[in-house]
Amino acid sequence: MTDEKKTQIPDAQAIAEGAEVTKEMVQEYKSNAIDMDKMWITMGPQHPFSHGLWTLKICADGEIVTDADPIVGYLHRGWEKEVENRTYPKIIPMADRLCYAASMTYTHLYCMTCEKALGIDIPEKTKYIRIVADEINRLQSHLMWMAAVGTDLGNYTAFLWCSREREYWMDMNVRLCGARSTTNYPRIGGVRNDVFDIDCDLPNEEDHSRFMRDLIRCCDHFDKALWDIIYLIDNNSTFVSRMVGNGIITREQCANLGITGPAARGTGVDYDARRDDPYDNYDKVDFDVPVIKTGDSYSRYMVRVEEMFQSTRIIRQAVQKIKALGRNAPYRLKVPANIPAGRTFCKLEDPRGESMMYLVSDGTDRPYRLKVRSPIFVNVSSSKALLEGCRIADVPVIMAMIDMCLGETDR
Repeated sequence: MTDEKKTQIPDAQAIAEGAEVTKEMVQEYKSNAIDMDKMWITMGPQHPFSHGLWTLKICADGEIVTDADPIVGYLHRGWEKEVENRTYPKIIPMADRLCYAASMTYTHLYCMTCEKALGIDIPEKTKYIRIVADEINRLQSHLMWMAAVGTDLGNYTAFLWCSREREYWMDMNVRLCGARSTTNYPRIGGVRNDVFDIDCDLPNEEDHSRFMRDLIRCCDHFDKALWDIIYLIDNNSTFVSRMVGNGIITREQCANLGITGPAARGTGVDYDARRDDPYDNYDKVDFDVPVIKTGDSYSRYMVRVEEMFQSTRIIRQAVQKIKALGRNAPYRLKVPANIPAGRTFCKLEDPRGESMMYLVSDGTDRPYRLKVRSPIFVNVSSSKALLEGCRIADVPVIMAMIDMCLGETDR
């Protein structure tokens, strides 16, 4: 009985001395090599990349990610059940707590849902005030995201600069409604206070408040400051190289997974609820919807950057509309305490995607059922599609572009 002939790759010393290594030798070596077991690695719930309390389990074959399993629910507090025991006005502060970074849009969405159920049309000035409030909210939310991405990628200066610019918009929030994060500003039928009632002591004939004057100044300052942040990030080759070509998804995958918002527009999906299904007079202001077809992490980053420029553009137009309507235009309606029995669906363009609410009312002063559709709950479900084939070091970068907010995800 003869031994089978085995092909051996020469050792390092022999290769250094000129020994030949053929393709057949390498293939036979691979076929005889020991298969390594794939390893499941847990990232979170306290990992810095997570931007919140959740866990991402990834399956790694060496350095390559082959599978991913997001685990949420650490912050589940029964929000949808709790609101069934509260009257409609008392739910507004609870809607603030759905997302600490985008509280204004969730209270706006809730009030819009109730107004649709009541069949009322709110005053024109209220619609423009809500537009201003929403876009301030979008700006500070995107800046918080960009600051977090800076630390994820090792650019601490980006974190400091974004945090500095975000403070200007947080100050505008405080001036508008007296709070930084949980604003409690929209009301069913309008808003809590008129913008003309804020610092309205300017001695001029136009009767404009100091708040609107400073808001325009803030827009002018931010348009210049944002370019400084862009140069800081885009001129850093390490920063850019970790985003370009990573986490690529297609338009078809977005449709199948239900991804919305900047994450979808970064893959070429030309849809924005503010333009394509307008609400509260967004159809009466002029703005562009940024769309990039590449589908990688850098595309999602660039979409959010361009959205910030568009937000200041929207704010300027809305302020002019408010000034044209004047101080005496109504900003709030008195609405009944009870909502007629029925089913109402409403949606809104949140900084992270398309937020939705489905209200089932029974004719009382409390909802029978109020269901929230969080864009992040859906977007984070795409972890496997985003991460498959990337390296472990790329995971924080790719997931950062989803812009996680666990308050709205877990509820």
